[in-house]
Amino acid sequence: MSSPTFDLIVIGAGPGGYVCAFRAAQLGLSVALVEKRSALGGTCLNVGCIPSKALLHSTEQFAFAKNHAAEHGIKLGSVGFDVATMLKKKDGVVTKLTGGIAALAKARKVTVITGTATFVSANSIEVASSDVGGVPSPRTQLTAKNIVIATGSAPVELPFMKFDGETVVSSDQAIAFDSVPKKLVVVGGGAIGLELGSVWSRLGSDVTVVEFLPKLIAAYDDDIVRNFTRLLVKQGLKIETSAKVTGYAKGILSAERDGKPLEFPADKILVAVGRRPYTDNLGLEKADVTLDEKKRIKVDAHLRTNVAGVWAIGDVVAGPMLAHKAEEDGVAVAEWIAGKAGHINWDLMPAIVYTDPEVASVGLGEDAAKAKGIAVNIGKFNFAANGRAIAADATDGYVKIIADAKTDKILGAQILGRGAGELISEIVTHMEYGGSAEDLGRTIHAHPTMSEAIKEAGLAVSKSALHGL
Repeated sequence: MSSPTFDLIVIGAGPGGYVCAFRAAQLGLSVALVEKRSALGGTCLNVGCIPSKALLHSTEQFAFAKNHAAEHGIKLGSVGFDVATMLKKKDGVVTKLTGGIAALAKARKVTVITGTATFVSANSIEVASSDVGGVPSPRTQLTAKNIVIATGSAPVELPFMKFDGETVVSSDQAIAFDSVPKKLVVVGGGAIGLELGSVWSRLGSDVTVVEFLPKLIAAYDDDIVRNFTRLLVKQGLKIETSAKVTGYAKGILSAERDGKPLEFPADKILVAVGRRPYTDNLGLEKADVTLDEKKRIKVDAHLRTNVAGVWAIGDVVAGPMLAHKAEEDGVAVAEWIAGKAGHINWDLMPAIVYTDPEVASVGLGEDAAKAKGIAVNIGKFNFAANGRAIAADATDGYVKIIADAKTDKILGAQILGRGAGELISEIVTHMEYGGSAEDLGRTIHAHPTMSEAIKEAGLAVSKSALHGL
């Protein structure tokens, strides 16, 4: 059995893992990157973030052509769609990106090993490639001074309604339906469920979202959620909150609200109630790595486990399960291993729901700040008063800035509107250096742009908005 030695082994080639490997290679470390999939990129690039955004974009184009093109003087006649072509387009996007990562790994001299990794000890792993035709898989043992666990997460199953891959599905299958479901029930009102629900609704599916909590996207402020929900309903989605799912049988999803039974006909059921850390079959006990009560890997403030030389990043540790969070974890760990000063500010991790309009947030919301007893001033500016938004039919929503009432320091922001995910980054930048709402309001913004709404919301904190009352 061969046993090559590296400075660093990274287990898992998702956004956290491959970025960690690339940064470590840049810093001169010898790196092995182990991934069980044949393609790099993890869940995000293969069956998550990227393919879902490709479908969102395609269906947004269809919705525009069908519902709005005529009012712009664009004469198209009958507008139809072809699911197979949309899926082919989506797959092409995935192939291009995963291929690009493979090329970068080769250029950076990262050793990529395809197979399933299991710990043998604290500084060594065994990698088994896939069994072929019943022949035992070849196994390779690797050793390293440092090992980073970046195995990501998996969809959470409901114990009474497990995934069957056909009717009860996870997001993995919901990005690849070969036809439009007549009736789709989405269990879970978070980002994944709402995004994929929007995709199939635009193509004609009768979509019902069933959420256990009293509101969708529960981490957002009530006013944002109320307006967002109204827009989703206007688009045709049916929203059922405070509803507890109890089972599925004979084409009917059953639930209850306040003790009263509810029934929802369903051809497909997308269960999107969250994700769990993927620590299965890693052999962590052989390395004495400790898990917490939620089966996440316990780490300290520098993402070190309880075992020297073993680190963990991304979805397998506590914190938001976001690709960009995993990337920042990966960069910081690579820098710490190389003796550099890595940096992460977990308090400034933006979150986005990529529907149309989008919803984005960073830091503290108004409701959370008030719950903590923090006195805040709020600045809002509606896209309905923004020239570029009016010209682009993007007047739904607004920018909301939450600032400390005493110091004017920006504590957080939430945006409901077209391109909110792009716009939020400017606010993150100001918050990174401890900027104030006045700083935001005095930053020059090009005209006409959607981003002017951010400037105006910053001014609105001190009731100084120029284009709004």
